[in-house]
Amino acid sequence: MQRLHERFKAFFNNRWLVFVCAMWVQSCAGIGYLFGSISPVIKSSMGYNQREVAMLGVAKDLGDSIGFVAGALCEVLPIWAILLIGVFQNFVGYGLLWLIVIQKLPALPLWVLCVAVFVGTNGETYFNTAALVSCVQNFPKSRGPVVGILKGFAGLSGAILTQIYTMINFPNEAWLIFMVAVGPSMVVIALMFIIRPVGGHRQARPSDNSSFLYTYSICLVLAAYLLGVLILEDVVDVSQSLVTLFSIILIILILLPITIPVLLVFFFEPRSQVEETLLPEPEKQEGVNSGQEQDANEVILSEVEDEKPAEVESLPASERHKRIAHLQAKLFQAAAEGAVRVKRKKGPRRGEDFTLLQALVKADFLLMFFSLILASGSGLTVIDNLGQICQSLGYTNTSIFVSMISIWNFLGRVGGGYFSEAIIRNFAYPRPVAMAVAQVIMAIGLFYYAMGWPGEIYVVSILIGLSYGAHWAIVPAAVSELFGLKSFGALYNFLTLSSTAGSLIFSGVIASGIYDYYAEKQAIQQLNAGSMLAAHLVEEESLTCVGSICYSLTCGIMSGLCIVAMILSLIVVHRTRSVYAQLYGKTNV
Repeated sequence: MQRLHERFKAFFNNRWLVFVCAMWVQSCAGIGYLFGSISPVIKSSMGYNQREVAMLGVAKDLGDSIGFVAGALCEVLPIWAILLIGVFQNFVGYGLLWLIVIQKLPALPLWVLCVAVFVGTNGETYFNTAALVSCVQNFPKSRGPVVGILKGFAGLSGAILTQIYTMINFPNEAWLIFMVAVGPSMVVIALMFIIRPVGGHRQARPSDNSSFLYTYSICLVLAAYLLGVLILEDVVDVSQSLVTLFSIILIILILLPITIPVLLVFFFEPRSQVEETLLPEPEKQEGVNSGQEQDANEVILSEVEDEKPAEVESLPASERHKRIAHLQAKLFQAAAEGAVRVKRKKGPRRGEDFTLLQALVKADFLLMFFSLILASGSGLTVIDNLGQICQSLGYTNTSIFVSMISIWNFLGRVGGGYFSEAIIRNFAYPRPVAMAVAQVIMAIGLFYYAMGWPGEIYVVSILIGLSYGAHWAIVPAAVSELFGLKSFGALYNFLTLSSTAGSLIFSGVIASGIYDYYAEKQAIQQLNAGSMLAAHLVEEESLTCVGSICYSLTCGIMSGLCIVAMILSLIVVHRTRSVYAQLYGKTNV
């Protein structure tokens, strides 16, 4: 009985359990990606024009990006409290929006709806920050895969929630807003005490690579399954019972990664205490160690981990740890004699821990920020306006394409994390080079739509989803490498402002202005032809644009801006080559 109790305790503190639960939170936390599905019903029920809908989109983007409070609170509050704040905001914001849309509350001014959307979506920043901070600390040597998978599930949440909404078969589309308010809140409350740092850097196992490979396999199967289900439901008139079966299989696939911590804890022989901690902690001196002594110990322990001879890995566990302990003792002795020095500098260098204010004066950080404004802002503009883009091209079921771009967003994040990790591990080349490649792909997709070539909505959904998603797997990992983990929450949440800043200009000004211009022009042409309906629409200012012309000019402008973003990313690559060579250069030996 005592042994079983120890196993359950180890299971609760296992870093893979935290990682899997973080995936589940993220799989329903990307509520902002559903805006393309809920914006048409808001527009029709409230009688808004495209510019007013764009203002709601900007409010959503601001809520999704302003995470300074979440990042700062992560340093003073437990993770469960961060998640609970997010639950409160999500429920209140989207709950109020739902009551307004279904007219349970009287019609309120646009700014009230903007505040509701902002508050509701801002809860997502608490979910994302808590999950990322916990898991990056638990997997410090696998940042690319961890960030890619977590952000991937956030991107996929739009397709997941849409499929579950289809299964429940609500009476009208407004109920999707209700599900957004309630669904994520229930999941997060159930898991909020599990997601936390658990000293995962001491739980490294040789089987971790296999576990990541298994997780990647599930991700690919999940994406392929969702894509197949969406195509089938679009082409064939599927019965409700079959939709329910599809949704149950989807939930099983999402739950499947829990087998990793279960197998590691309950079916594999647990390692000894010495092996679990990898290295014994230095014995505590009388009183509290000073910050300088702690820094010195961290440097020495990192030397033991990074500089141990390769042949040590092939030795039995007991002999291996004897060798490591012996090397540790020699390093402590050398430190005491002055042979190992801990450098003291006035400020950190790239690769060390920065505060947000210290990072803001670094050219690399600012270059990444402005590159994201141009590229990520362009991708977010397409995502926010996807409902109207589909309607302008004559598609009535916009949720299919919202789900499709969500799936490719997921694949872009998972793939971005995987391939950027392969680049730095195999070639010690800067991770931002993968960001430059993603920006080229985004430019190609936008240019294809701007030219009005066949199948433009499919091409833009795939390429924008892939490239936009890749950004949010690559950037957080690169920032943690260049500017450290100490203030990772604040650094990450500042960079998320970039997509909102870009969307504020591209969607709130350029895209909506061009859309309304062509909508008015088309309405006037119909009015001149004697259409009474056109005269009524012009009076009510609820205009609809038809044809690829509605967004082609906008996409052409954003395509050129993505090329500029790619150039900025390549500048970061050139400036950080020496840093990555120092961090990962040993992989080339």
